[in-house]
Amino acid sequence: MSESRHDLDDLLALMAVLRDPEQGCPWDVNQDWDSIVPHTLEEAYEVADAIERRAWSELPGELGDLLFQVIYYSQFAAEEGRFDFHDVVHTLTAKMLYRHPQVFPDGTLASRRQGVSAAEVKAQQVHSRWESLKAEERAERAGREPDAPSVLDDVPRTLPALSRAAKLSKRAARVGFDWPDACGVLAKIREELDEVEQALAEGKRVHAAEEVGDLLFAVTNLARTLKADPEQCLRATNAKFERRFRYVEAALVTEGVPLSEAGLATLERHWQAAKHLDTPVQEPSQEGESRP
Repeated sequence: MSESRHDLDDLLALMAVLRDPEQGCPWDVNQDWDSIVPHTLEEAYEVADAIERRAWSELPGELGDLLFQVIYYSQFAAEEGRFDFHDVVHTLTAKMLYRHPQVFPDGTLASRRQGVSAAEVKAQQVHSRWESLKAEERAERAGREPDAPSVLDDVPRTLPALSRAAKLSKRAARVGFDWPDACGVLAKIREELDEVEQALAEGKRVHAAEEVGDLLFAVTNLARTLKADPEQCLRATNAKFERRFRYVEAALVTEGVPLSEAGLATLERHWQAAKHLDTPVQEPSQEGESRP
């Protein structure tokens, strides 16, 4: 006899019990909107990590942990009489129907177009329509807020700095505030690097740190120009650095040389060996370049 499977109703009931002031879990009862946010960010990164490692057996658990964060916020809202999980599902479904008129002409599931393949719907037209609808939604929200609408509205401030920089520059680029090609971004990177060097030469460390921020923003724009996500680029480089440095440590253990006594020349020799053995990034197409 196979084990019965839990469903979404079980998960919602479980959360309600955990949050019960008398019979629930003390830790869960003590949580609030703000205390859960760090966990939400952590769970999102763990999902990304499992996908990047192709750890498919771990992914259901990680996705479940991320879903549990949504259940948390929905429970908080239900307790305060704001909304519940079913409102979340309804709002999301309605929004996706509205943003995909090329698939659901009347904005309902029943109106799904028949016999039209995805290839027949031009991706650029879909993207343009999607962005237009999102702009309308931002303008509508701005109508309920004191500030004038901006193309930069609703770019979350809690995003990692690299991701937020990419989103801010992408929004600005949509209205023409952008370089014509990657060469312009490279020139900007060189300009910002020169300003860092000048600030350091003048002994202005605080100003140099500010210029480093400008340099990072320019590099983020280069990643965007290459249609690459800067967070993913940096995570890949972090993994590569860790992999190579662990090789250096293992080589020193084999030689019986303590890491702290190896010296820069020895460390660099093993580092170059690690680079030589490392598998280079494979190009998926003719565009772009391998990461350094």
